[in-house]
Amino acid sequence: MPDVGSILSTISEFTSSVFSKIAEMAQSTSIPEQIQNVDIVGLFSNPWFMVPFIIWLGYMIYKQAFRDLIIVAIIIALWWVSGTDYMQTLVVGDELQINKILPVLFGGTAILGFIIYMFFGRS
Repeated sequence: MPDVGSILSTISEFTSSVFSKIAEMAQSTSIPEQIQNVDIVGLFSNPWFMVPFIIWLGYMIYKQAFRDLIIVAIIIALWWVSGTDYMQTLVVGDELQINKILPVLFGGTAILGFIIYMFFGRS
């Protein structure tokens, strides 16, 4: 009869090898770098991202989950805006630029108000 410890170590080795292979495959697609660098053109032309994304979009349209699609569109738009030059110059040195932060604040408030309206204001 096999020892429980050897069975657990075999399972542990197997799962760690599977997860390391998944992590290697994810790194080889360069999707994490494209997301971190806000490379929208590179990300939306990467087939490793686009094929699952289009399948997911088709499924959400089939389910008629338009509220979820709107939220994903808002998240993608916020991700894109976070990589613009305007957002990179909000802080100069150690000083926050108030004249640049106010439009961001009002835009965020408008988006948050729209999301609250979508969840609570409509049936």
